[in-house]
Amino acid sequence: MKQYFGLVGLVVFSFGLAACGPAEGGPNQTGAPVALAATTTPSTMPGMEHNMDAMPQMGHSAEPVSAANVPPATDAQGGQLLPFREENGVKVFELTTQVVQWPILEGVTATAYTYNGTVPGPMIRVTEGDRVRVIVKNQLPEPTTVHWHGILVPNAMDGVPGVTQDPIEPGDTFTYEFTAAPAGTFMYHSHFESDTQVMLGLYAPFIIDPKTPPADPPDVDVMLMLSEWRIVGNQTFAAMPMTGMDANYFTINGKAFPNTETITVKKGQRVRLRLAAIGQSVHPMHLHGLPFKVVATDGYPVPAAAQLTKDTLNVAPGERYDIEFIASEPGQWMLHCHILHHTTNDGEEPGGLMLIVNVAE
Repeated sequence: MKQYFGLVGLVVFSFGLAACGPAEGGPNQTGAPVALAATTTPSTMPGMEHNMDAMPQMGHSAEPVSAANVPPATDAQGGQLLPFREENGVKVFELTTQVVQWPILEGVTATAYTYNGTVPGPMIRVTEGDRVRVIVKNQLPEPTTVHWHGILVPNAMDGVPGVTQDPIEPGDTFTYEFTAAPAGTFMYHSHFESDTQVMLGLYAPFIIDPKTPPADPPDVDVMLMLSEWRIVGNQTFAAMPMTGMDANYFTINGKAFPNTETITVKKGQRVRLRLAAIGQSVHPMHLHGLPFKVVATDGYPVPAAAQLTKDTLNVAPGERYDIEFIASEPGQWMLHCHILHHTTNDGEEPGGLMLIVNVAE
């Protein structure tokens, strides 16, 4: 079995890539400075696109972690519902940041930073107005923090190191507490060395259900987090864009096709997909055979009169879209990114950001 083990604590350096024209057969490339391993050769690769202008140039300096000492993932699937306990009316959740071997694809394993041992980390799902306490224990070889992306938290709970809190040092614990608001689709992720830590797996879904339940909830409700992995030789790197030396994997909920989840529904059911881009690439997501409506953006509902009917939706890093469709036509329908390099596994198609919506009679 072929395995890729990432050295998650890497010394990386910033190189300025010379601006270049579009690669043959691919979209335009950028020449923005990016963080690359000292052993790689800076070059561009078809299919890598347009969001690199803000890439940080800070080095990453944690001690390497031996792959031989990294335990396996705690579950085969990420994003599972996180249990909680109640204390004096507060919902208390516990998270542990830890390094694990995460299977992206059959025969392909990366060393990942995780919440509770999976990529994505566990889903926190609460009701609008709930008091939430999240106890975070850091078992990484370096500091970290947690940012509650899009959620209206007090400033001291925002998770920005050096601004709202000190980083959580290895072995230490930090407690976040806030009232869940507003209702909608959100996520949480690292905000320490985030160019590295998020890309190595420190992200997870956070859903806040409305205080008054809707009269007509969807029959099927699925969260899909879109991201990328870059592996060079025996190392997992977080920085983008990728080079010709890399093994490139694009993932939905931490898995590349054909290991992505198949969404099985019945004909006539109303299906909600919550799309969240947590990586550093734009993903125009295209659904075959089943046009959808955009019912919420970044957690906020779109009024019925303003809802667009589409079959392709561009999801940029940090964005969340709730889309809904009626499963009107039986069959196996593909949902995939329409940057076609993103539907490959290390250059081989089909793969990457693809899954099947199976509509049964």
